[in-house]
Amino acid sequence: MRISHRRKKPEDPKKIFFFNEGIRAPRVLVLDSSGGNIGEMNTGEAIRAAREQELDLVEINPKTDPPVAKIMNFGQYQYQQEKASRIRKAHQHVSKTKCSRLSLRIGAHDMEIRRKQIIEFLNSGDKVKIDVVLRGREMQQAALAFDLLRKFLATITAEVSVKFDQESERQGNTITATIFKS
Repeated sequence: MRISHRRKKPEDPKKIFFFNEGIRAPRVLVLDSSGGNIGEMNTGEAIRAAREQELDLVEINPKTDPPVAKIMNFGQYQYQQEKASRIRKAHQHVSKTKCSRLSLRIGAHDMEIRRKQIIEFLNSGDKVKIDVVLRGREMQQAALAFDLLRKFLATITAEVSVKFDQESERQGNTITATIFKS
């Protein structure tokens, strides 16, 4: 037997609607299917009125006094809520932090490839963390690394307007800066 160690993403808590006999309040404020106010009545009477129209009584706002309930087709309402939720989820973009590494000995062609990648990341709405890694004797050449990073950022800002999330700073053997599109 194989055990998966991957964590599941927590699902969004779905809004629970009580309808028909599931409504606990003794009295409700009833709205008709077009949204017009019918008035306050006993829950049993409201359910009977909804059944006469071959619809359901759905509790929309349980926190008010008395709770608000609407006469509607519950299955159709659930479908519309799910559809709206899927559309919102499809249109949202979660910003991620992408990382790009440079070194003091990087070639011009490699630098150009990194520049194009970073511009692509910025245009898609992601943050970009740029690291210049220093190894061995390069650790004494931090000024060269800051200069390299400054020149590299100048080539990027020539095409895309960026802001710093984190200014250039040294963290151990790495010079780091984090940018995003403004």
